[in-house]
Order: sequence, then C-alpha cells, then structure tokens
Amino acid sequence: MTTFSELGVPEPLCDTLADQGITEPFAIQELTIGEALAGRDVCGKAKTGSGKTLAFSLPMLALTPRAADGHPTTLMLTPTRELANQIAAVVEPLAKAADLRSIATYGGTNLDRQIELLSGGMDIVIATPGRLIDLIDRGAVNVSGIQRVVVDEADRMADMGFLPQVEWVLRHIDGQHQTLLFSATLDGVVDTLVKRHLRDPVFHEVTEREVTVSEMGHLFLSVHKMDRVRVAARIIGANGRTLLFTRTKRGADQLTRDLREAGVQAGAIHGDLPQVKRERALANFAKGKLAALVATDVAARGLHIDEVDVVVHYNVPPEHKTYLHRSGRTARAGRSGTAVTMFLWDEELEVRQLQRRLGLRLRLHDVFSNDERLDDLAAFAASGDNANR
Repeated sequence: MTTFSELGVPEPLCDTLADQGITEPFAIQELTIGEALAGRDVCGKAKTGSGKTLAFSLPMLALTPRAADGHPTTLMLTPTRELANQIAAVVEPLAKAADLRSIATYGGTNLDRQIELLSGGMDIVIATPGRLIDLIDRGAVNVSGIQRVVVDEADRMADMGFLPQVEWVLRHIDGQHQTLLFSATLDGVVDTLVKRHLRDPVFHEVTEREVTVSEMGHLFLSVHKMDRVRVAARIIGANGRTLLFTRTKRGADQLTRDLREAGVQAGAIHGDLPQVKRERALANFAKGKLAALVATDVAARGLHIDEVDVVVHYNVPPEHKTYLHRSGRTARAGRSGTAVTMFLWDEELEVRQLQRRLGLRLRLHDVFSNDERLDDLAAFAASGDNANR
C-alpha cells in the first residue's frame, strides 16, 4: 500500500490527513501527486467523488510560497460556488498545517468583505471565473505572479460557458506557471484548452466504475396523492439520512415545506435559492442537523454527499440513467443503501418501463403511511415480498 508520505507529501500535511482518518491515497491521487510535486503540468481525467480534490490540493499546498498582499501565488478555478466551498473545506485545514492562507471567492457573497480579506494577504485563491475577473478588474487581485493554477471540472466549465473566462485569466498570468487540469472528459473544447495552456502535460485517467443495480436495494412504492408526503415523512423518520429528488425547483420547495409541516427537518437545494440558503442546507445535512435534503438533478450534480442512507425518487425518474446516477449516491465507497421510487397510481406504466430498462422485475407495492414495512426499508427491499415478480 502506497502512503502519502511515499508520494512525497510533506509530513505536516500527512499528519493533518491522518487526523482526518485519511491514510491511503485513491487511484487518481497516487497517479498524479508525484508528478505534480515534480512541477509537471498534469491532466487528470476523473469524475467527482474520485478524490481529485486532494490530488491537486496536496501538491499545490506543498509547493505554494507565502505571497505578498494582493498577489496570490496559487489559483484554483472551479465552475460553481458549491464546488468552491467543497474545495475550501478540504484546503483550509491543510493550509493551516502548511502555514498558508486561503480564501474561496464566488458570486452571491459580499464582495467588499472578500476584497477586505484579500487585502490582508492570501496565498491560495479558490474562485469561480466570473468572480475572479471582477476582483481583478477592481484591483483586489493581481494574477500576474501566479505560479500554479488548478482548473477543476473543466468539462463543466465548458458546459456552463465559462471557458472564455478561464482563458482570459490564464492569458493574464505572466511567465511560466504550472497548471493542473481535471475533467471528466478531455475532448472537444477541453482538449483545445489543454493544447493552448498546458506545457508538455502528463495524462492520467481513472475510469469510475458505474454503480450497478445489484449494489443497492430497490423499492417501488405506489402511493395515493394525498398520502404521498406522509409516506415520505415516515421513511425519513425511520431510516436515516435521506436525499430526495424532484423534477422541478418549484416541486423541491413545495416538498420541503410539506415535510417541515409533517415535522421533518428538511432543506432544499436548487438554482433559484440564494447561495447562503443552499450552503446552509448542505452544511446542515452533512452535519446531521437535517434529516432530509430535497434536490433537483442540476443542483445536486457534482456534489459529493457522503453517508446517504436512502435516496427517494419523489417523482418517477425520466430515464434509467437518471435513476442510477441519483441512486448511486447511496452506494458510494462500498456502502449499500436503498433507492425508493414513489409513484401515483396512474404512473404504473412509466415505472414498469423504467424497471425494464434497469433490468429489474420487482414487485410494485401499494403502501400507505401507516405501513410498518416503511420503518425498515433495507429489510423491506431484501424481503421475499419484494422479490422478482
């Protein structure tokens, strides 16, 4: 077993990782950290949840020097506020161990406060492209002396139309600098970005094994429209941390309100919510202060949410790939969980079509909120009563 120390990670950083219970590198970390520490430009093809945040953070923290005020030396670009916060949560304790200062900056937060913090000196800036350019235009950040750059989730940058902003930033960095780029894909416009801005990069790929149907329990529950929320509330109350998916933002808000009225501590994340509310909901769910998190697919994309016991499809997923992607959040890192699809009585045909695409032939259960089987979904899913029909 390779250790972080054997990869060349400095002892203070290794000690901080060990304090967090992290002792064994993931595949993408083992492949890329050594070459990044050697100063090479690196392209890593890996998906969210593969461990890529540590793969780029550890070498950047090991190599970053202290910076003059307003002149950071390391820049980490990421497409969304949520990802910026997730990176910051990883970087901050490690930066403290390395006697470095870091800040996450993105739209939707107080710009004057961020300018004030930057004026005090930051070595590492974690930023979304738009907010960074705004800070550069205001003279709060000078990127000319940047020595190291991370471009995270480059494919999502492209999807969201941010690559021109990324290129603008890269063009304003003077002289040679090291660049680490991570992306789920390395073709098309991402490949063009690599060819323009990386010097003789090394390429590494980690193919994430798709979560399979057999790695989780499945339940398909037919409910009455007027009893639907109560069924969901009973599931949440008895089965642990629950992630629920709705088709629309309005549906997410309505379900969150309904669950709260039913006595469930629930929060929502979707694109129309103020950033502070989204961050608070995610943080409270991660800490266990919320029993349920209601999300749309777009808002949940790219979020690494650990220890989800149950995934509830409050609406029938539009396709089997969506079902697997959502449900896979309860079968990460070797854990198993239960995926529940709730449907109304007139949606049975959609559910049977979904099962066919998934290769499942499971019983469709008529349930009401007083059904005791809902109190132990794992046992319910594993029971003979749920066996192939």
